[in-house]
Amino acid sequence: MTALLTAALAQGGSPAAESGAFEPFLPGLIVLLPLLGFLANGALALAHGRDSANAVRAGGELDLGERGSRPLTHTLPSWIGPGVLGVAFVITLVNFTRMLGVELAEPVVVSYWTWMATGTFTVDAALQLDQLSFLMMMIVTGVGFLIHLFSVGYMQDDAGYPRYFAFLNLFVFFMLVLVMGASYALMFVGWEGVGLCSYLLIGFWFSDKEKADAGKKAFIVNRIGDFGFLVAMFLLYTTFGTLDFVPVFDGTETLVYGGGLVTAITLFFFLGAAGKSAQIPLYVWLPDAMAGPTPVSALIHAATMVTAGVYLVARSSVLFALSPVGGATVAGVGVLTALFAATIALQQHDIKKVLAYSTVSQLGYMFVGVGVGAYAAGVFHLMTHAFFKALLFLGSGAVIHSMHHAYHHTHSHEDAQDMRNMGGLKAHMPITWITMWIATLAIAGIWPLAGFFSKDEIIWQAAAFGGAETAPYPLLYSLYWAMALVAAMLTAFYMTRMMVMTFHGANRTGTEEAKHLHEAPAIMWVPLAVLAVGSVFGGWINVPEALRTSVLGFGGALPMSEWLHHWLEPITARAHEVQLEHLGEVAHAAPIGGGEVAWAIISTVAALAVVVAAFRVVGAQKVVPAAQSPAPTGFAKVLYNKYYVDEHYDRFIVRPILGASRFCWKVIDATIIDGTVNAVGWIAKGLGWGVSMFQTGSVNTYAFILTLGVLVILGVSIF
Repeated sequence: MTALLTAALAQGGSPAAESGAFEPFLPGLIVLLPLLGFLANGALALAHGRDSANAVRAGGELDLGERGSRPLTHTLPSWIGPGVLGVAFVITLVNFTRMLGVELAEPVVVSYWTWMATGTFTVDAALQLDQLSFLMMMIVTGVGFLIHLFSVGYMQDDAGYPRYFAFLNLFVFFMLVLVMGASYALMFVGWEGVGLCSYLLIGFWFSDKEKADAGKKAFIVNRIGDFGFLVAMFLLYTTFGTLDFVPVFDGTETLVYGGGLVTAITLFFFLGAAGKSAQIPLYVWLPDAMAGPTPVSALIHAATMVTAGVYLVARSSVLFALSPVGGATVAGVGVLTALFAATIALQQHDIKKVLAYSTVSQLGYMFVGVGVGAYAAGVFHLMTHAFFKALLFLGSGAVIHSMHHAYHHTHSHEDAQDMRNMGGLKAHMPITWITMWIATLAIAGIWPLAGFFSKDEIIWQAAAFGGAETAPYPLLYSLYWAMALVAAMLTAFYMTRMMVMTFHGANRTGTEEAKHLHEAPAIMWVPLAVLAVGSVFGGWINVPEALRTSVLGFGGALPMSEWLHHWLEPITARAHEVQLEHLGEVAHAAPIGGGEVAWAIISTVAALAVVVAAFRVVGAQKVVPAAQSPAPTGFAKVLYNKYYVDEHYDRFIVRPILGASRFCWKVIDATIIDGTVNAVGWIAKGLGWGVSMFQTGSVNTYAFILTLGVLVILGVSIF
C-alpha cells in the first residue's frame, strides 16, 4: 500500500504510463482513497468494540450519548466515509474532463509494480484508463458518494456506524479495482472483493439469523458464477499466454468466428456475469440481499456489484462478437430474466422486494443490449439505471426511515417495509414523493426522462437485429424483442403500483403513528434531488440523430447529443468490425413495422397508457394493512411466492447436498476415516499392553520366559 501511495502521488500518478496526449492525474489515488477510508473507519470500529467490551466487563452498557455529544468513533465516520468518496469523485472528474479534450484511440495503462511473476505468467498491478473505465469510475464514485452521504442520516443511530462505513468504503475500493484493473486477473480481485463486501454488508446485522443467512446466500451463489470466470481465464491464458486486456484483444484475430474455443470462453464468462448481475438461474441471491441496510441495497443495485457482469461483457465485447452462440445466450437469458422478474414484482408487498426484482429485470435489459451487439446501448442503460435505481432505493430508505420512526414512537411491531402499511405518504414526505415519481417515470420509459432513451434504444436494437437478413437466429431475436416489450409494459405497471400503494390514497400506518411521519432530513433528501436531476437529463447524452431532430427532440432545439455512442467507439470498434465483417450493417436494419421515431413514439405512449391505467386500477382497489390482508390465492399466490424457485432449489439442490455432506461426514469421515485412525491407535495400544506384560522388571520372570523359550525351540527341533 505504501508503494501505491508513493506512486499515486508521483507526477502524473504513473511510474510507468503508456500515454499519448492524455496524462492521467493521480489515478492511483482514486483507488487508494476508499481503501484509506476503510482502514480509518475500521480502526474506529475496533476502538468502539474495545470500549463496548470494557463497558460490558464493568457491568454496564456503552452509551453513545445524544447526537451532539457522541464519541469520535461515531462522529468521524460521517466525515471520513463520504469524504474519501467525494475527493475520489473530484479526481475522477478532473481526469474525465482532461480526457474529453483528446482523441484517445488506445487505452492508457498505468503500471505500478509486478504483482506476481512465475514462469511465463506475469501480472502487473496496473490500471487501464479508457473511455469505458472512466464512465464506470464516474458512476461508482459519483453515485457512491451520494449513497455515502445519505447513509450519514440513515445509519447515524446504529451502534455499528463506524463498521458500516468501513465496509462501505471497502466495497467501493474493490469495485474500482474491478473497473480500473488492466487485466482479467485484477478484475477478478475486484470481482471477489465485491462478493466479500456484499456478504459483510447484507449480513451487517448478523445477530439476526435471517439477515446472516441472506449474506451467506449471496456469497455462496456468487461462487458458482466465479467458477465460470476462473475457467474462462484459464482458457484465455492457455490461448494467449496473458490475461492483460490489450494483448488479449489484439490477439483475437487468431480466433475462429463462431469457433468452439471462443464460444466456451464467452459462455463461461457469462456464467460469471449471471452470478454477479443476478440473471437466471443465479438471480436468487439479490432479492434476499434486501436484508442489509437500505443504502447498501442502493449501492449494490445501482453503482457496484450487479453492474459488474454487464461491465465484463462490455469489456470483452470483441470476444462476444466472435461468438454468435455466446451473444444469443446473453440476450436470451437477459430477456427471459427481464420478463420473469417483472412478473414476480407484480405481487410483492415489501417495497424493497419490488425494487429488487425491478433491478433483476433491468439488468436483463442491459444483457439484451450487449447480447445483440449494441454494447453502447447496454452501458447506456447501466448508467441511467444507476441514477433512477439509486434514487428509488434511497427514496424507499427515506420512507422506511420515517415509518420506523413512527412505529418506534407507538411501540408498534408492524412491518415498516410493507406497502400495505403505508399509503398517503405524499402529505408527509413531499420531496421523497416527487423525486421517486421522477425515478418511476424514468424506469417506466416515459419521454423525456433518462430511462426512455436507454431502454428504448435496447428494444430498438433487439428489433433491428432480429429484422436483419444476415443476423443469426432472426426468429429468436424477434422473440426477444417481443418479450422485451412485454417486460417494459409490466415495469410501468408494477412501479406505478408501488407508488400508488406507498404515497397515494388513505394512510394505513395508523392514527397515532401518522402523527410522527415526517420528511427525511436534508442530508438524505439532497442526494435524492441530485439523482432526480440525473434521472431526467442523464439520457440526453445518447440520443440518435433521428430522435433529436424529430418532435421528440423539438426539432433539435433540446440540448441532446449522441455523445456516449461516440465516446465508447474506441472500446467497441473491434467488436463492430467483427460484426460488420460477418453480419453486415445489422445495427441499421429497420425493425418490423416502422422507423425509429415511430417506435419511440409508440413505446412512450404505450408506457404512459400503462402508467395511467395502473394508477386508476390500483387506486380503485381497497388496500388494507398487512395484518388484515387475506392471503393471496391462485396465480397471485404463485407470483407472491416467486414461482417457488427458492423452495425448489432447497428441495432439489440444497437438501441433497446437505444429505450427501452428512453421509460423507457420518460414514466416510466419522466411520471409515476416523475408524481406521482409531483402529491403528487401538492396535498400537494393544501391542504395547501385550509387550508390557513381559516387561515386569523381575529377573525370575525373565529367566522363566527364557527357559520356556529354549524348551519350545528344542521341542520344535526334536519334533
